[in-house]
Amino acid sequence: MKSTGNTCYHRLPNGLRVVHRQTQLPVSYMGIMIGAGTRDEEVHESGLAHFIEHCVFKGTERWSARELLRRVEDVGGELNAYTTKEETVFYAAVPTRYAARTIEVLSQMVLHPVFPTEEVEKEKQVIAEEIESYNDSPSELIYDDFESVVFAGHPLSQPILGTKRSLRALNKKKAQRFMEERYLPDRMVFFSVSALPAARVLYALEKYWQPESTGGSGVTCLSPTGRTVPGSGVAGEMNMRRHTHQAHVMLGGRAYPIGHERQLAMYLLNNLLGGGSLSSRLNLSLREQRGLVYTIESTYTPLSDTGYWSVYFATDESERELCEELVRKELRKLQLSALTESALQRAKCQLQGQMAVSAMNMENNALAMGKLMLYHNVAPTWEETYSRIEQLSREELWECAQEVFDERNISILRYV
Repeated sequence: MKSTGNTCYHRLPNGLRVVHRQTQLPVSYMGIMIGAGTRDEEVHESGLAHFIEHCVFKGTERWSARELLRRVEDVGGELNAYTTKEETVFYAAVPTRYAARTIEVLSQMVLHPVFPTEEVEKEKQVIAEEIESYNDSPSELIYDDFESVVFAGHPLSQPILGTKRSLRALNKKKAQRFMEERYLPDRMVFFSVSALPAARVLYALEKYWQPESTGGSGVTCLSPTGRTVPGSGVAGEMNMRRHTHQAHVMLGGRAYPIGHERQLAMYLLNNLLGGGSLSSRLNLSLREQRGLVYTIESTYTPLSDTGYWSVYFATDESERELCEELVRKELRKLQLSALTESALQRAKCQLQGQMAVSAMNMENNALAMGKLMLYHNVAPTWEETYSRIEQLSREELWECAQEVFDERNISILRYV
């Protein structure tokens, strides 16, 4: 076991990596992050990773679906999961005295699911309803559709939920094969934020978490083995007919992957442009000054071997072209000249403050820690990242803006 401050790192003999951060809180946050997601599916199995995420809740070799949930919920805990393009995550929040039984529950879900036929067929209907719900929410659906433009022809373009058609073809056999190929110990990280000493967590893991070794225990972080790295891509433009009262628009393009030297600069630039603050440049320009939109936001999503940024807004069709031009105007401003020193310091202070507030959400803290461990094999604290932000220069942000916001690399998708 290796320790840095209050964070401990360990690797089990089978290759499973463990990161544990000790706190004084009465609640433990823990989970398993698996480097397997939508981009790892076969084309004809779209939605398989997400299908598995649902179905492992339907029973294990030891417990039925109801018994599984009661192990956590009867003591006041919460059990949850989600799927992304690159990861599947199962996690829980429980009173610390029940942390060991939660580790057992998570191990049963990931290592010993049984996929009972009747329950699996019912869950297909649940996912079908989820797909319909998603289709009824253009502000969410547009993110998936935009990825299909930015990553056209690549597995990253496939929707996480799949389609109703692909869903019908999924079954227990396909799920088990995917798990056997992708749910490998050296492609997983167990993470916990808890008042338990690290030794107690490791004891429970060694007792319950014994998947077979794959001979890959020398791997130090997740690499995109078996994944096709996206090409440079070509900017695209697409208009889609959707029966919505407003025009929904998303524009953006490729950006830096996880671990890139400019990743933090890109986070700061995105936060300044259209992050969660009402004082972001896009919110001030389009909403506060002109009243053209209710919501406008920018996002930056780094992935293991690529990344992308986007700006989303919804407005009346008559104002759409004006809004698009105003967004592009703000992008050009960031490219034409570097921030003043005072503007840079305000941007840094804002992002650092947001990080400090976010760090108080222990669930998000634990999930972020797991992802950092999965890709970097280390999980720096928010204070360490805070210090790195302080070192960013005006020139770094300017160069980042010139590269990422280049007009020639911007794709656009419109629901009209």
